[in-house]
Amino acid sequence: MFDAVLFGMTVLAFVVGMSCIIMGFIPSPANGLKEKIEYGYFGVSGLAVAFLFALALMWH
Repeated sequence: MFDAVLFGMTVLAFVVGMSCIIMGFIPSPANGLKEKIEYGYFGVSGLAVAFLFALALMWH
C-alpha cells in the first residue's frame, strides 16, 4: 500500500515539474521574464521532489 501511494506521489511530482518547465517556454505577453523564472523554479523543484520520491521508492 505504501509503495502505491509513493509511486502516485512520484508521478504527480514529475508531471507537475515537467508541465511547469513546458509552461516556462510558452511565450507570454507582459512580465514574461518573471513568469518564466517562476515556472522554471517550480519545474526544477517538482523534478527534484520526484527524484527524491523515486529514490525512496527504490530504497524501500
